[in-house]
Parts: sequence; structure tokens; C-alpha cells
Amino acid sequence: MLLYDIFIHISKKYSNLLAMLDKQRYQLSCEEELDILLGVINRFIGYFTRDSIRETKNDTKTEYPFVPMDTRQAFEQILAARRHFDSQGSFNRPLTFIDIGCGIGQIMLMAEMAGFDAFGIEKDPYPCTIAQRLMGKDKVLLEDIWNFDGYGNFDVIYYFRPFSTKELQSRFEKMVEDELKPGGLIIGNRRLSDSIENDKRFCRVDPHWPVWHKITA
Repeated sequence: MLLYDIFIHISKKYSNLLAMLDKQRYQLSCEEELDILLGVINRFIGYFTRDSIRETKNDTKTEYPFVPMDTRQAFEQILAARRHFDSQGSFNRPLTFIDIGCGIGQIMLMAEMAGFDAFGIEKDPYPCTIAQRLMGKDKVLLEDIWNFDGYGNFDVIYYFRPFSTKELQSRFEKMVEDELKPGGLIIGNRRLSDSIENDKRFCRVDPHWPVWHKITA
């Protein structure tokens, strides 16, 4: 069964569950419905996480294999980014989003559902193949972080700490901050450095989530 078919199957299961609960006159709040949906998504993610870790070609001495971000937190962070842009008024073009080290593509999927034109890069072949099946080969590149030269083209740069060493992670964080275009957002999870908090080029968008707006070059 293809990945797309699996996802559609899970989505139908979710829809059938809500229909059943409605017939039984359960009164679900939006939060309860979201919990059910995220629970279904987490099962979907877990199915592929185990294989991704087992099949990883990353150098695990310095690089993490695919490790999924907490789904609810990622969802809230993406919504915070969306709300920020919505507060700036309308745009005459699609807002672009890139997930650096996108794994199986679940963050891209949530970004797309929030209205972003979502892209990803991933150097580990196994999860990259899954992401390409889910989102399309035109949206996901099998590419090393250091070789990709298009970060400045995106409105949102998302990452979940790709490196396990301080030297590489700090270098990566600085590269992303320097290459992000003014007006863009960084969603930076599990940062090692807090230097962005004192960087006059940036201001924090949300007090609860690691989302920063680049004000100036």
C-alpha cells in the first residue's frame, strides 16, 4: 500500500470515528476533536519513525536520524507563524515554508494545511523517499543542509535541531539566521544558542513558541 493510500485510509477512519461519536450524541469541543486528529497523525508518524531510525544513513555521531517533533507543539508553532503573516495584511503571492531536515514530511503537510506553499530538504534517503511520496518530488529534495543555497527564498524556515554537536548546531543556527530574508520567520526548535534573543535583527513573535521575525538584514 502506498503512503498516500495509508494516509487516506487513516483520514477516513478519523472521519468515521467523528461520525460515530456524533450519532452517539457526544459533545466534543474543538480541543477534543484536535486531540483525536493529532492522535491519529501520531500513529501515522510512529509507523514510519521506527523504520527511518533503523534505515538511517546519517552519521549519528554528529547528526540525528529522523526524530519527530511533538505534533501539537509543531501545529501551534505553524499557526503562530500563519497568524503573524495574516496580521500583516494580504499577500499577492503564496507564502513559502521550508522544513530543513524534513524527515517523512509531516511538518510540511501541516504547513500546507495552514496555507503555506511547503517545501523540504532531507539528506537521509529513507525518510526523504517517504516525504517525496507524501508531498511530491517537486517539493522535497534529497539534499545536504550545507549544500542547499535557497534558504533566502523562503518566508518561513523551520527546523528541529538537526545536529547533536554544539559546534555544528551553532554554525547551522547562525547560517539560517544570516540567510533568512528580512520579513521572514524562523521556527527554531531545540536551539543550542540564545544569541537570537539579543540579535537586533530579530524579534520574538510569540512568547510561548520559538518563532522569530527577521526585521532587518
